[in-house]
Amino acid sequence: MKKRIILILLVIVCAVAYLYIYKDHRNIETEIPVFVVTANSIGSEFSNASLKSEKKYLNKTIIVSGVVSEINQNNLTINDKIFCQFNNVISFPIKIGSEIKIKGRVIGYDDLLEQIKLDQCIIE
Repeated sequence: MKKRIILILLVIVCAVAYLYIYKDHRNIETEIPVFVVTANSIGSEFSNASLKSEKKYLNKTIIVSGVVSEINQNNLTINDKIFCQFNNVISFPIKIGSEIKIKGRVIGYDDLLEQIKLDQCIIE
């Protein structure tokens, strides 16, 4: 009887651990943004207090607006401050110098380049 109870508990613990480790991936496209900011305002926040800003924004979904300063096949840069990584090739026609709104998840701040990194970005 004790062996059965221990086996059942072991199975339950393993199931809970598996579900905790292998959570579903977040779908940023369907999430409601926590912050709506401009590239200049969030850039200033990170420049002045990067550790405090990382705690505030890290792993949060945001919408950031600004001017496209660089564009590649699956990423773009806004105001030379926000690096936006897309999951797919950018098919939307975007030109350097155009105003844009991007929704994405903040994954960190690059001190060397002084850029905020976003991933799973979509164009709003």
